[in-house]
Amino acid sequence: MAVTALVVDDHAGFRRFARRLLEATGFVVVDEAEDGATALAAVRALRPDVVLLDVLLPDTTGLELAETLASEPKRPAIVLTSSRSAADLGPALEQSSARGFIAKRDLTPTALSALLGTAS
Repeated sequence: MAVTALVVDDHAGFRRFARRLLEATGFVVVDEAEDGATALAAVRALRPDVVLLDVLLPDTTGLELAETLASEPKRPAIVLTSSRSAADLGPALEQSSARGFIAKRDLTPTALSALLGTAS
């Protein structure tokens, strides 16, 4: 059974890139969202297995949204992403309930699979 994913980022270009990358490696991208409110509604309606979540969104932070999603009945695996490095984001990243973090420039099937514990 294919792993379903939701891509959340305020930049349409990155959403397209991430969708192509995920779909090329066997994920089924069920939707995309450009802000936290849309992402939360999509998670509740579509119940994706994985959420690729930008750290900085127009209406919230990915860190805050990750905490909200952690309390969902069917909690998705959350992978945070940013154009900034993990070091730039500080200890909040380490304390997050997310499965992990991948800088946008480092997003590859191998890196994602390593965080999710799946084969690439």
